[in-house]
This record gives sequence, structure tokens and C-alpha cells, in this order.
Amino acid sequence: MATDMELHAVASLLRRGHSLDLLSTGLSLLGALLGLGQWLLGVSAPWAIALSVALLVLGLLQKYWALRVAFDAELFQRVADSPLPLAERSAALDQALSALGLQPANAGGRPWQQRSRGALNLLRRQAWLLAAQVLLTLGFILASPWLAIAG
Repeated sequence: MATDMELHAVASLLRRGHSLDLLSTGLSLLGALLGLGQWLLGVSAPWAIALSVALLVLGLLQKYWALRVAFDAELFQRVADSPLPLAERSAALDQALSALGLQPANAGGRPWQQRSRGALNLLRRQAWLLAAQVLLTLGFILASPWLAIAG
């Protein structure tokens, strides 16, 4: 059975998703500037435009997972902070999620360990998308023609 401290720990880990989201937003803006710069300069390097689009798409996907992670972080924090017994908190959360259409009615009653694993998997997805953005950005830097000129 989950303890309040475990719920607080999961909420704390999930809040780290905000930092990942900030970095991803910066990389997405870099991708947008790269694409806009290509268009404004009239340079039609297909690889640079493809890279720009890929950075933007990955950034949008990461933003979706970041929203889900932030939502779960708030839920875990509220459940952990509640003075009610854990069983009552779980039932209230399941009822609220079902009423809002965010969870099927028959999906309630899951153990907190399973909920925690699911929420942390969302955080992992977010981190993987950020890692893909970082690799694409590094690939662009290393493949850029100005790098050969500067070195």
C-alpha cells in the first residue's frame, strides 16, 4: 500500500517535468527560428527545413506529455496532502476523473503503485522526446556549414 511519503515523492518527481518542458520549449523555438531563418534568407536546404519541422513536431508532442505530467503531479500532490484516509482519497479521485470523462468508470480502484508507474512512464516519454530534440539539435550544429568555416 502506498504511503503519503511515496505519493509526495511521485508528485515531486513529476514536477521535474516542468524543467524538461522549459528546455524543450527553447529547442522548439530554435527549430522555429531555424525554419524561419531558412525561409527569410531564401536558402532551401531541405535537411535544415526537415530538421526544423522535426524539432517543432517533437516539441509539440513533448508539450502534450508535459501537460499530462503536470496534471498528474497536481493530482498526486492533492491526494498526498489530503487528511482523509487513502481509500477515501482514491475513491474521490476516481469519481472526479470519471465525472469529467478523464477515466472510464470501470478503470477506478487501481492500486497507487500502478498509478505511480503509469504517471512516471508519462515523465519518461516526455524525457525521451526531449532527448530526441537534443540529438537533432546537436546533429544540426555538427552538420552546419558554418561549423567548417569557424574551425
